[in-house]
Amino acid sequence: MQEFDVIVLGTGLKECVLSALMSQSGKKVLHIDKNPYYGGKSASISPLEQLYKKFKVPGPSMSMGRGKEWNIDLVPKFFLAHGELVKILVHTEVTRYVDFKVVEGSFVHKAGKLHKVPGTEEDAHTSDLMGMFDKRRFRKLLLFALNFDLRKPRTYHDMDPNKTTTKDLFSHFDLGLDVMEFTGHAIALHSSESYLEQPCLETIRRIRMYSESLSQHSSPYLYPVYGLGELPQGFARLSAEYGGTFLMNRAVDEIVMDDGKVKAVKSEGKLFLCKQLICDPSYVPNRVRKAGRVIRVICLLNHPVKNTQEANSCQIIIPQTQLNRKSDIYISVVSYSHSVASDGLYIATVSTTAETRNPEKEIQPALELLEPIIQKFMSVSNLLVPNEDGKKSQIFVSRSYDATNHLVSDCEDIRDMYQRITGAELSLGRSQRHQSYNSEDD
Repeated sequence: MQEFDVIVLGTGLKECVLSALMSQSGKKVLHIDKNPYYGGKSASISPLEQLYKKFKVPGPSMSMGRGKEWNIDLVPKFFLAHGELVKILVHTEVTRYVDFKVVEGSFVHKAGKLHKVPGTEEDAHTSDLMGMFDKRRFRKLLLFALNFDLRKPRTYHDMDPNKTTTKDLFSHFDLGLDVMEFTGHAIALHSSESYLEQPCLETIRRIRMYSESLSQHSSPYLYPVYGLGELPQGFARLSAEYGGTFLMNRAVDEIVMDDGKVKAVKSEGKLFLCKQLICDPSYVPNRVRKAGRVIRVICLLNHPVKNTQEANSCQIIIPQTQLNRKSDIYISVVSYSHSVASDGLYIATVSTTAETRNPEKEIQPALELLEPIIQKFMSVSNLLVPNEDGKKSQIFVSRSYDATNHLVSDCEDIRDMYQRITGAELSLGRSQRHQSYNSEDD
């Protein structure tokens, strides 16, 4: 009977990040996955024929190129070049295993048209999203966010960042409703309007992160060559390097408890003792609850999306107010330029939080932006969240992947879980051995 400090069930991105962090800190980690592949819900499907098979659609035509040239994310997510995930990648040195390329464009949908999201003073000057006076006010907000320093009250502009709401922050700079909308949803990447009533500190931090990400590259977003599925594999390799053990394609029979606390995991008749358990919601259906539904539609295209400056990859956000909704609609576009599709072909994925019983109708405006579409693959999944924080049971469950097409909320979940698991904040100082990361710019 083997004993481990931590057992991790599932090889989704979050589970693999936490596994790598635990292994690096010297803990003895066992990883079990019921699937024969890495990634779980965040896996990349290859070859293309496998995607058609998964969705029970007749196989692809010859015009789609060779199937093995495709790597299709089930849950596509971009990440900011100066964001939390890059800090984790650099800190853990997973940058040794994964290559990245810049996502060419970031666009927001307004009044039936696509507009480039401004994130720098220069962008603001040339943006067609704002009039002359709004441009000046928006530039002042950008400068404020870039110069803001929590340790220096003189940078606060007489506003307490822990008490002043974001709505009051926007009022301070006299921003119009249109500017507030794209700033909140396409730059600060908030997914609902509730942020307006929250203290403005988090929004300032997000605006700054977006602007700093944009200053590094021609676009704020990065995406792995060969797809998002490369990330769980990279973190799994690191965990193994530090002694982590992996058992793939194995059923989990039972989670053994003792006086309300996890004691062991039984897999294919064998008992593995542990002090803590980390897992995705699919392994503990009795410990999670439904918090909504997410619709995703993977679309295969043979052309770049119209009005995106012929971008080979881009993010498009349709803010909720544009369609009288409560949640934004997201479109991620990747292509052969990231080695995820055959030459000249594109993968565009539409996602949003379902608000009605007919979610396909909800995303119709987004699908119209992508026409003509060669093939669509639609899925509707439950958004599951843990019932408790895990401190008593020592079972720590990740949240399902939400509808956003960026990793902001997922990194928050990783940070929150790490704090609950270890009792300490996740500190992401630069690693000693690897002081920077490299990405291939287009």
